[in-house]
Amino acid sequence: MTEKIYLAAGIALLVSLLAGPFLIPVLRTLKFGQSIRADGPKRHLAKAGTPTIGGLIFLIGITAGVLIIAEKPYSPGIITMLLVTLGFGLLGFLDDFLKVIRKQNLGLRAWQKLTGQILLAVILVGVSTLYLGRGTAVELPFTALEIDLGIFYYPLVILIVVYMSNAVNLTDGLDGLAAGCTVISAVGYVGIAYLAARTGFIDGIDVSSSDLAVFAAAIAGGCLGFLRFNIHPARIFMGDCGSLALGGALAAVSVLSKSEFVLLILGGVFVLEGLSVVFQVVSFQTRGKRIFRMSPVHHHFELGGWSEKKVVRVFWLAAAIFTLIGVSAFWLMIN
Repeated sequence: MTEKIYLAAGIALLVSLLAGPFLIPVLRTLKFGQSIRADGPKRHLAKAGTPTIGGLIFLIGITAGVLIIAEKPYSPGIITMLLVTLGFGLLGFLDDFLKVIRKQNLGLRAWQKLTGQILLAVILVGVSTLYLGRGTAVELPFTALEIDLGIFYYPLVILIVVYMSNAVNLTDGLDGLAAGCTVISAVGYVGIAYLAARTGFIDGIDVSSSDLAVFAAAIAGGCLGFLRFNIHPARIFMGDCGSLALGGALAAVSVLSKSEFVLLILGGVFVLEGLSVVFQVVSFQTRGKRIFRMSPVHHHFELGGWSEKKVVRVFWLAAAIFTLIGVSAFWLMIN
């Protein structure tokens, strides 16, 4: 398994590094530039026009790494995870494309994007439980307690999938932030797949622990290659094409590794970024007061005087801590 992990990550990394220098000039020529929200931090206005839809770089890398290295690249489990990831990517691509065409930070309507996300989540959860042997039982982190939720499993996990997709999207507001946090979370899922292999935890599911590890490693490698072009000052942004896909990819791995609740710990930075927006909106609408200077919460620290690089590095550190806690929670869960 170890060799396959390194190969999958390496191929995804190499393909992403090769795709970037080709794609960036093409997007620049096509004038696929990013529109910056007018109410955001003023120093972000200088980023206007930076090529977007860069998520294509690591989506190509992830797909190559998985299909070349996976033990069963065309197994139902691998195909399900890839199609869900690319489906979220396509939804984000449509959103990004409309923003570029309209020359403003407004793509798909909120209900259109949410409908697409729910549909993809339904497909993931439905296929996993009805055809891949996932079942409807959930494991509680830090414990060996298993609860069969029955029909209630579906709305709960659909909510988690949609939330994580949007949370990664909200995190993608600073150069290298979402990509770096995803690298760390994906490495955590490599560890989880390795632990699952040692205990036979997912033996009843139609995807091997080895292929889960390969998929997670490819996510990490692809995002690491993308960071070469996305680190501050970014030469390209991933756009919704990339951020929605990454959220969907992590959620797909969590469903097939029976670790949906662990994802909420391991992906703690994403969860908190999403909650900061929810709390901000609720507070303003009910009390007329804001909790943060600006949401998502990374902008709160920016407006507090932190440099963009400092915010990103601190959040990467937080992502590493959450990942260690999440992997530990999984280990205690299966032992």
